[in-house]
Amino acid sequence: MSNRALLEVIALDAEDAIAAQAGGADRLELVTDIAADGLTPPRETFAAIRAAVDIPLRVMLRRTDGFAAGDVSVLVETARQMRAEGAEEFVLGFLTPDGSPDLAAVEAVVAELDGCRWTFHRAIDRAADRDGLRKAVAELPGLDTYLTAGAAGGVDDGLPVLLAEAARRGEPGYGARILVGGGLTLAHLPVLRGAGIDAFHIGGAARPDGWGQPVSAAAVAEWRTALA
Repeated sequence: MSNRALLEVIALDAEDAIAAQAGGADRLELVTDIAADGLTPPRETFAAIRAAVDIPLRVMLRRTDGFAAGDVSVLVETARQMRAEGAEEFVLGFLTPDGSPDLAAVEAVVAELDGCRWTFHRAIDRAADRDGLRKAVAELPGLDTYLTAGAAGGVDDGLPVLLAEAARRGEPGYGARILVGGGLTLAHLPVLRGAGIDAFHIGGAARPDGWGQPVSAAAVAEWRTALA
């Protein structure tokens, strides 16, 4: 059995996607407006990326900066449109002002996805109760991944939490895969891999010259080699 880890790369456009695939990415997270930490891309961008690469794509469902859902009807319509365009995997996650999971919003969007696989994104790192959030959403259809740094400040701060959650794999609320991202560096990989974590998410690390530049295939390849 292969122990190849999953490498997911943020793509903003088809140029990013082509470079990420060339470097060895296994999957892409599609977003726009990275200054707002990633919002839903236009349908045309999804279509262009889908035509350019053949690796799986997870589309962000998020309309506003922060982790509040905003107008849920707009989110549901966005999900419907992306499904109509051919999207099959998604990224989402919403909190109430007190840091609880916004189950009404999440459930409304998930209902529109009709069983598609999805990631609960880094809203978990802002949750008032991570364990409670995990257990609250654990049985929602399609949930197979948590994108998390273990803490709002990034992997440096959240490493102990990531290791503790990895050790609870298989317990109620801990069945979904841990996808580590948010300040992730190559130096973090040995301890994370040693804990059995096998999925990693990069954005800025795929762009050595900064977010204003496209994904570097060479940078992605360096990560792919490190995860081999």
